[in-house]
Amino acid sequence: MTKVAIITGISSGMGHAAALYFQEQGFEVYGGARRMSRMQDLADKGIHVQELDLTDKLSIRQLVDHTVKEQGQIDVLINNAGYGEYGPLEEVPTENAKKQFEVNLFGANEITQFVLPVMRRQGYGRIVNVSSIGGDLYTPLGGWYHATKAGINMWSDVLDMEVKPFGIRSVIVQPGGTDTEWETVALSNARKNLQEDSPYEPLVSRAEKLTENMNFGATAEDLAHVFYKAATDVRPKRRYFNSITDHATVIFARTMPNAYRAIVSRIINN
Repeated sequence: MTKVAIITGISSGMGHAAALYFQEQGFEVYGGARRMSRMQDLADKGIHVQELDLTDKLSIRQLVDHTVKEQGQIDVLINNAGYGEYGPLEEVPTENAKKQFEVNLFGANEITQFVLPVMRRQGYGRIVNVSSIGGDLYTPLGGWYHATKAGINMWSDVLDMEVKPFGIRSVIVQPGGTDTEWETVALSNARKNLQEDSPYEPLVSRAEKLTENMNFGATAEDLAHVFYKAATDVRPKRRYFNSITDHATVIFARTMPNAYRAIVSRIINN
């Protein structure tokens, strides 16, 4: 029997790569994003796409209902959609912070609430929540983003305990630095969030320079494979990482917080 996956945020990056990879592995793939024009290549390959706004409950329900109507089942939900609203905490408008939570955390919760009754009737299902190593690490300017990812980590762990008796599992994928447009968008937002004559402008400039010089080894395709493993492992783990380095960095930050803070401060202030 063909398995069915819903993937959010498939217009670019990891979500786009995951939609293609899951289809290659025999899944019937449904998904969406805000920009229909950037999903045309997926539609041409037979992936079911629709405009999806995770802050719009009707939009979310339409995707889930359409999937169930055509396939009668949902085996996997991948909560991938999200973005970075960077900027100094003193200056990021609260409305912008709230929007980031609405997309990165509450949007994942909304679609999950629609999918869970279907999975519970089936007696099985897998919910893969795309967090970040930034759910355990932190850097200046990323305060609200890190808060959303720390939140989804905790939310997923609680959800897993609640739904495991029904044959459903909720797991986390924590990507590290990945060669996508995410960093560019996040720092672009940081500059937009600066107030006139902001004392934080030098900090944003240093962060931009650091990002320009970074070499991200992981690709969106690499993470698509991690998504697939998280979605199909017979015995799922709570956390999935693309590399040993990503996992080790999280362990270091959690077990040696003072040393981690000192290193980040030294890097960002050089």
